[in-house]
Amino acid sequence: MKPPVIPFSPPALSDADESALTDLYIRGTPKNTLRAYERDLLYITAWKRAAFGAALTWPESEKVALRFVLDHARDLSDAPPDDPARATAEALIGAGLRKSLACPAPATLDRRIASWRAFHRMKNLASPFEAPLLRQARQKARRAAARPPAPKSAHPITREVLEAMLATCDHSLRGIRDRAVLMLAWASGGRRRSEISSLMRADVSLKDFADQGLIWLDLLATKTTTPGATPRLVLKGRAADALALWIETAPIEDGPLFRPVTINDDPLARPLSPDGIYMIVKKRLALAGYPEDFASPHGLRSGFLTQAALDGAPIQAAMRLSLHRSLAQAQRYYDDVEITENPATDLLE
Repeated sequence: MKPPVIPFSPPALSDADESALTDLYIRGTPKNTLRAYERDLLYITAWKRAAFGAALTWPESEKVALRFVLDHARDLSDAPPDDPARATAEALIGAGLRKSLACPAPATLDRRIASWRAFHRMKNLASPFEAPLLRQARQKARRAAARPPAPKSAHPITREVLEAMLATCDHSLRGIRDRAVLMLAWASGGRRRSEISSLMRADVSLKDFADQGLIWLDLLATKTTTPGATPRLVLKGRAADALALWIETAPIEDGPLFRPVTINDDPLARPLSPDGIYMIVKKRLALAGYPEDFASPHGLRSGFLTQAALDGAPIQAAMRLSLHRSLAQAQRYYDDVEITENPATDLLE
């Protein structure tokens, strides 16, 4: 199903102004956020069609907004078949937009509401979710459905796991690429899929590689930094060697840094997608003998921080590479380390 067009432009603007404003929003909004907006708008549009048999209106009514909160604030598995909320949820499941009748995670509801509010701002309209009743209903729904946060990866990809994955990378061009992807993602601080796939050859500096064995990385932006404000990252040792070998062997002179490789071991011109990174992680885990659901690509990020904790690296030093903005968020990975493996327990020894 093709997502509806995101309503960027407010009413009462000329066609030229609407076009310019739409272009401004697209250029000024991170790609991941744009994709989230598209998914949420598709879901919200389908939900209102199933619940009310009508299209979205601008501004949306408080009645519709309240129904949206209520429909997503309880488990519908035990609801009677003629329950309107259950019937709506089943329609969304049939359309492939909802997974089950279980109560969605509060974070999912919050994100969809945040997108809906953003759509109103794009049209310079007041959002119904600002009404006192809606604000209170959202707060109650959040508390009623509170649950422990689920990890983005079932397990962290620590050094031991990473080494097993790297051992499956042969000397083919595909193996050289996968080794470089995994080592860069892990050793540079646990990079996200989108950050790896968006890297360009121009973002990589080899000026200090021959003399010092260092490779410098310039990320345009990350989830927690803005363009031009992301500090330079460094690769050294084996990770730098792996990346340099990929650049030389492919060879990559300009354009995307990481690219798909054909069955004939030839690199393509287009960039490797975030889904391509996902497939590399899953394939190498399977070849290393781990279960299919052992870890996701986020395991590279959590594994870097977990290994830093296991090795006794100060959390501030790890955060300089991971680029976590919140100390509390990074601390969770340190807290997940078993107390018996905490280096601080060996101080007397």
